[in-house]
Amino acid sequence: MSGTTFTANLLWGTATSAYQIEGSPLADGAGESIWHRFAHLPGKIFNGHHGDIACDHYRRFVDDVRMMRELGICAYRFSISWSRVLPNGVGKPNQAGLDFYNRLVDTLVENEIQPMATLYHWDLPQAIEDRGGWANGEAADLFA
Repeated sequence: MSGTTFTANLLWGTATSAYQIEGSPLADGAGESIWHRFAHLPGKIFNGHHGDIACDHYRRFVDDVRMMRELGICAYRFSISWSRVLPNGVGKPNQAGLDFYNRLVDTLVENEIQPMATLYHWDLPQAIEDRGGWANGEAADLFA
């Protein structure tokens, strides 16, 4: 790769998905997601691993963002756990879930890291899956 250059407007960043990094999937009023349910079914995931702790980003995001800044990361693409924000997929939002993402975005901005939110990263609330999931035409309307 010697001699390779990138344009000045290239945005260097990193990316994660909520279930794979956040941990605490049921903390502070969050609802169960399809990944939480699946990962806890015996024999489905290697050695019974699951995302209950993961990288503990939910509790350690301030340190994670500090490390991103120290690494020179310019942008962070993270996904929002639908079931953390809307535990049943619909209805009243979970304020603690909204507060987590607000604090994360504020911390990123304070550290001059551009937040880039993904609204859906294959993390459907289990309550919607129980009603037929994406095969139920209602799911798209609920997401909208």
